[in-house]
Amino acid sequence: MERIGAVLIDIDGVLTVSWKPLPGTVAAMERLREAGLPLVLVTNTTSRTRASIAGRLAAEGFPVSADDILTAPAVTAAHLREHHPGARCLLISTGDIREDLTGVTLVEEAPDVVVLGGAGEAFGYAALNRAFRHVQRGARLVAMHRNMYWRTATGLDLDTGAFLLGLERAARVEAEITGKPAGSFFAAALSHLGATPSSALMVGDDIETDVLAAQRAGLTGVLVRTGKYLPGTHRAADGTPDHVIDSFADLPALLERLGT
Repeated sequence: MERIGAVLIDIDGVLTVSWKPLPGTVAAMERLREAGLPLVLVTNTTSRTRASIAGRLAAEGFPVSADDILTAPAVTAAHLREHHPGARCLLISTGDIREDLTGVTLVEEAPDVVVLGGAGEAFGYAALNRAFRHVQRGARLVAMHRNMYWRTATGLDLDTGAFLLGLERAARVEAEITGKPAGSFFAAALSHLGATPSSALMVGDDIETDVLAAQRAGLTGVLVRTGKYLPGTHRAADGTPDHVIDSFADLPALLERLGT
């Protein structure tokens, strides 16, 4: 295996839960910084902008800035500009992420594309039925991710994927996915770092979306037993992570063993 020269890191469930640091994660991040290891935080979080995420993490002590963060909304904007230039887009998402949707035309009526962001209060019956009707009439369906659930301070909550499956089935379409596990998302992160897949490592708590998807893209995958991690999901997965550690706090030691 090529020497690890860059690290991709999920946020929710890996560094934080409900934006509060998990034990040892700030110190581990500081060690990566001291080692000069290039890193980027890659997240399917769709309720906050890159600047907002950076500010929240910095307030908790993480040595990061907006330039260190790649979000599903930012990648979605690039996807829409490339594949649907000039399209009128209806956004259904909880939280204000418009700042990261640069170059995208957002409308409320007669969209060419329906864009699904993060689940929450915005994903009520009226909104989803509205999306269903637009897609039936020919609008394209783009979703920032397929995550089924995510970890909060009070337990697991449903995420966009749980609603997306029903919408796809009812409308008889398949959404274009822009965030993890899309290979293009990992390619964008590697481009951001100027790294090759074989020299990069991805750390996540979702074995399918974070870890195995990264491994299919040629990266080394590391699964953490925090956040949404469930032993049953681990056992039933379609593949095997390259490495499994208890927490992100254990990553510096793993990198030392790998000779980084």
